[in-house]
Amino acid sequence: MADKLQQNAIVSNQKRSASDEHDHPDDFTLAKKPTKHHLIWEDPAAALANVRHEFGEHGGVNMSIEASAAFTVMEPEILSRMFAGELGPDRDFFIYSRHFNPTVLNLGRLMAALEGTEAAYCTSSGMSAIASVMLQLCSSGDHVVASRSLYGGTHALLTHFLPRTSNITTSFVDIRDFDMVNEAIVEGKTKVLYFESISNPTLTVSNIPELCRIAHDKGVTVVVDNTFAPMVLSPARLGADVVVHSISKYISGGADVIAGAVCGPASLVNSMMDLRQGALMLLGPTMNAKVAFELSERLPHLGLRMKEHCNRALIFATRMTNLGLKVIYPGLENHPDNAILKSMANKDYGYGGILCLDMGTEERANSLMNVLQNCTQFGFMAVSLGYYETLMSCSGSSTSSEMNNQEKELAGISPGLIRMSVGYNGTLEQKWSQLEKALSEMH
Repeated sequence: MADKLQQNAIVSNQKRSASDEHDHPDDFTLAKKPTKHHLIWEDPAAALANVRHEFGEHGGVNMSIEASAAFTVMEPEILSRMFAGELGPDRDFFIYSRHFNPTVLNLGRLMAALEGTEAAYCTSSGMSAIASVMLQLCSSGDHVVASRSLYGGTHALLTHFLPRTSNITTSFVDIRDFDMVNEAIVEGKTKVLYFESISNPTLTVSNIPELCRIAHDKGVTVVVDNTFAPMVLSPARLGADVVVHSISKYISGGADVIAGAVCGPASLVNSMMDLRQGALMLLGPTMNAKVAFELSERLPHLGLRMKEHCNRALIFATRMTNLGLKVIYPGLENHPDNAILKSMANKDYGYGGILCLDMGTEERANSLMNVLQNCTQFGFMAVSLGYYETLMSCSGSSTSSEMNNQEKELAGISPGLIRMSVGYNGTLEQKWSQLEKALSEMH
């Protein structure tokens, strides 16, 4: 039994010798090369279950946490070979945890499986993942085409920070207008088409296959933020080159850690960890191994959580619509992107756990949220999403506050728009009763 666990444990008790040329393809590979099952649709939960389980150093059912910042070598000449790039984590050689860490690397394998990509690497935040990808793919003078409807922090990065610091400019487009997207791409100059699978906060659903076709016809790399739709959508299987996440949201589920991920080709992830030119390596948005361990323990039940988030969001959106409220939810038949979402969505996971309720004015939105939190205990006024409690915020004055009024108007963000991340705490009817009571007090 101990021998079997030793064979299956990713964290070996013994450092390998540089002279050991025996190939262990499953040990510390950044990601497995695509096999047949990567080329066809695979349920994300099944993909996660197919990743080799990492046992602990002493046979524990959970993997060990490699909390070391630095790693020893058995022979002095190994260190120089590691820095020269001859020996690396694919053969169980580690230098320093800002570069590669076994526990963080394992979480990366799980993220790659979840998104159906060759590789993935996890970072200290979602914004660090986004910023690092953009800086790796673009050089000074390059151009980006991006959706008008983006998370405020991403919009600020593309609008203000990258032009000032790196001479990287962005043209913002209506992501539903394919002619506009096509015309905005400047062949030879545009390097990235960037959009969110389901946009924050307006819940615009991107037609990922068509947008990828347009971009790839002109040699442009497609980067998709899938934070709002893990399990629900698989952008890489729909044609996207790179998928980024704020793991702080649904994947964590606990509203207690900040983390991000870059999922994509092994060549990109390896280039981002290059000692001389890698954006992740040199900017240093390192994930703590203890955080990586915690997150790896939460991924197995992500599918169950997403199904309940999405189930409740659809029921609440349907019932609120029937009450005559202005609801935005892509799972509703009246949503303009309902058909395209259904054509792309992974079966049985629903259509997202976020809904928007437009109260017309910020004053009415704030009044409703006040009653929902402080009178009926329906949820909390807080940013972020994916928590087991319902979280509510008025997007225009919070998570999209980096945008000016004209940018908000172009993105479709009205002053009274409440973004609601529907939780699963309590019974469904209990929470609906609290919501209905609050709505009745608004009249």
